[in-house]
Amino acid sequence: MGISTFLLLFFGLALLIFGGNLLLKSAVSISLKFNIAKILIGMTVVSFATSAPELIVSIKSALLGSSDLAISNVLGSNIANIGLVLGFIILISPIKIPKDIYR
Repeated sequence: MGISTFLLLFFGLALLIFGGNLLLKSAVSISLKFNIAKILIGMTVVSFATSAPELIVSIKSALLGSSDLAISNVLGSNIANIGLVLGFIILISPIKIPKDIYR
């Protein structure tokens, strides 16, 4: 792996950060312009935008005849997203479970 690989990696990460900030600002702007709750915009527009890469890969693999790759991509990305987000949230703020739930 040469220096060009690392430059491409850092350039891609910089574009990812820039795109994420632009998406967030645009979503807030849409919610303010149309007087829609931010949570609703987050659950629709932002969730679609974050799932778009998986959708494109799944469609392309299905068109190329790799339906198993399409299904695996959808299932794997959803399981990973849920597991990573839930795990990260629990690391930051542990979930308190009452003792009477064990009985």
